[in-house]
Amino acid sequence: MGGLFNIINIPLGYVMRFLADIFGGDFAAAVAVFTLLINVVLIPLSIKSQKSTVSQMRIKPKLDELKKRYGDDRQKMATEQQKLYQEEGVSMSGGCLPMIIRLLLMFSIYSLILSPLTYMASTGKSLADASVNKTDYIYTTITNDLSDKAIKKYDADKKAEYSQAKEELAKIGWQGKQKELEIINIIRKDPDAFEKALPADLYKKIEKDIDYIVEKDTETKINYNLFGVKSLDLTKTPDFSWNIFKDANMLWLIPIAAFLAQIITSLISMRVNKINNPDAPSMMGMMLTMPLISLFIGFGLPAGVGFYWICSSLIGGLIQSGVQLWYGPHKLLARERAKELGAQCDFEAKQIKKIDNNTDSIIKD
Repeated sequence: MGGLFNIINIPLGYVMRFLADIFGGDFAAAVAVFTLLINVVLIPLSIKSQKSTVSQMRIKPKLDELKKRYGDDRQKMATEQQKLYQEEGVSMSGGCLPMIIRLLLMFSIYSLILSPLTYMASTGKSLADASVNKTDYIYTTITNDLSDKAIKKYDADKKAEYSQAKEELAKIGWQGKQKELEIINIIRKDPDAFEKALPADLYKKIEKDIDYIVEKDTETKINYNLFGVKSLDLTKTPDFSWNIFKDANMLWLIPIAAFLAQIITSLISMRVNKINNPDAPSMMGMMLTMPLISLFIGFGLPAGVGFYWICSSLIGGLIQSGVQLWYGPHKLLARERAKELGAQCDFEAKQIKKIDNNTDSIIKD
C-alpha cells in the first residue's frame, strides 16, 4: 500500500512544493490552493456520479418489475439485472469511482501534510526514501535508547543521564507521535536542540541524520505558521485539555473551525438536497455526527490536517453543492425524459410522414 501512495504522493509533492514557492513558502496557502485545484479537477467525476445516480433512477421501474418476476430466483434475477444494465448502458461502478479517487487523494494529502520533508523537500523517490528513512532512524534510535527497559540496564550515573535526557526532550517538544513534524518543529526552534538535550553517545548515532534534515529543511524554506502567526504552527497538535483556562491555546481554533466549516457545508448540502428532492430525509443526525467526529479527531492530529479539513469542507463542499444544484438527479432525469420524448416524437413524425407518402401514392395510382 505504501508503494501505491508513493506513486501518488511524489508527484503531488512536486505540486505542493511548486504552490508553496509561488506563495513565498507559505504552506497554508499551498494547502488551500491545492485543495481548490483537486476539487476543480474532480468536478467531471462528480457530474459522472450524478449521472450514474440518474441512470439508476431511470431504470428503477424496470428493476422493480424484474424483482416481481424473479424475486425468488436469485441467479435468474442477477442474470436479468445484468442484462438490463447492459441494454440501458448503466454502470453500477459509475458512482463508486469518484468516491474511491477522493479517498485515495484524501489519504495522500494527509501524507503530504504529515511528511513535508519526505514529499516537499525531496526531488525524487530516492531522496524521499532517504528523508523518511532518516526520520525513522532518529525516531527509533531515541525511542529505543531512552525506553524504560533500556535505561534499567544502565549503571546509576548513566541511568540518571538518560532519564534527564527524556525530560529535556519533552521540554523541546518531543512527543514521539508525528516523526517528521516533531523533528522539523524542534530543529526550527534550535538546530542544535537534539545535541543539547541528548547524551553525547546517543547524539553521535543520529548526528549525520539530523544534519541532513536541517540542510533539507533549510533548502525548502517552508513557512508552517498559519497567517504568519507563530502560535498557529501547523506542525503542532492542538492537544485538548479540560483545564480550559490554563491550557487553552490558539491551535484549538483549528479543529473548532473545522467543525464549524463542516456544519455550514452540511446545512448548505441539506438545503440543496431538499431543492432537488423535497421528499429526501433530513439526515440531521449524520450532519452532526461527522463534524463531531472531526472535532474529536482534530485535537489529536497536527493542525495542518485540521486546516486541510477546513479548506476541504468549504471549498469541496461548496463545489459539490453547486454540482448537485446544477446536475441534480431530478433535473438530469427531467432532461433524460425530455430527450426520450423528443426521440419518440421524431419517430412518430417519421411514421406519420411515411403514412402520408403512402396515402399520396395510393391516391395518385
